[in-house]
Amino acid sequence: MNVNEQQPTLGDFGFAGDDNVVPFDVASLDVRGRAVQLGPLLDQVLSRHDYPEPVANLLAEAIVLTVLLGTSLKFDGKFILQTRSDGPVDMLVADIRTPGSVRAYARFDAEQVAAAVAEGRDAPEELLGDGVLALTVDQGTHMQRYQGVVQLDGTSLEDIARVYFRQSEQIPTEVRLGVARQLLPGANGAEANWRAGGAIMQFLPESLDRMRAPDLHGGDGDDSDPDHDGPEDDAWQTARALFLTLEPSELADPTVGTERLLYRVFHEQGVRVYDGTPVLDDCSCSREKIRQILDGFTAEEIAESTEDGGIRVNCEFCSTEYVFDPDEFSGSGSSVN
Repeated sequence: MNVNEQQPTLGDFGFAGDDNVVPFDVASLDVRGRAVQLGPLLDQVLSRHDYPEPVANLLAEAIVLTVLLGTSLKFDGKFILQTRSDGPVDMLVADIRTPGSVRAYARFDAEQVAAAVAEGRDAPEELLGDGVLALTVDQGTHMQRYQGVVQLDGTSLEDIARVYFRQSEQIPTEVRLGVARQLLPGANGAEANWRAGGAIMQFLPESLDRMRAPDLHGGDGDDSDPDHDGPEDDAWQTARALFLTLEPSELADPTVGTERLLYRVFHEQGVRVYDGTPVLDDCSCSREKIRQILDGFTAEEIAESTEDGGIRVNCEFCSTEYVFDPDEFSGSGSSVN
């Protein structure tokens, strides 16, 4: 048999690599989760807009969190993360459309961001300021949306995600995020490329005894039970302690890899990883969609939208510019007084 045709042996598996979300579970601790390293997808999204570095870093965290949460959808739809706040970055939007189309953008005040950087107030939570973060599950036109809202109060996106799950789903959850820039050889010498990584882990026990464990936040276990003389089940605390050893730098490190990282954390407990789900930079805008919107404009609105003989519409997500001839539209839409 040719060496190149040999079948994989027990224990061999392929590595998901960049832009693939890897589900995992640790059966002995009753935890499940997903992990991802974003490379080309992230670099394309961020480089397209040429954001200031602190803004790009913040949006990268939002994209990773959106990917980790959105790839859990078990139906066709969209998961949307959006912030509205009073900080230099007053809005972030990131969404993922099943099975894995991702887009994102940030709105910011350039002068405020520059001032924040000069004063050393450019941590992600400081750029956001106070406001709200909304997480929305959209199942389509004929289905009701589900939305959870969490206050932005100067804490990190990691902390906000933990609060969201504690309040809305009451599932013990941990999140880790990391962003970095990697120097790679290019046509003009070394070029900086954006990378990021993240992981989410949740405690989802099937055992009633384990679900009532007193070591959980809000757990209903009773330490005063006179019949309770066995060892405490500290599965979630053990899982958390291991999970929190993940460093932001290694989450984004392409030389480590998602599967190796999970093995490093949970090898003693026995971690199982599954095939990765690919995600890609894929905006849903199109010329036809924008044309349908313009078809609803009145003649006055068409005239107001016309500049230098054309109507120009830029997609905030992918920066694509669409140019239309105003004569294409009848301006028959209804006026709103």
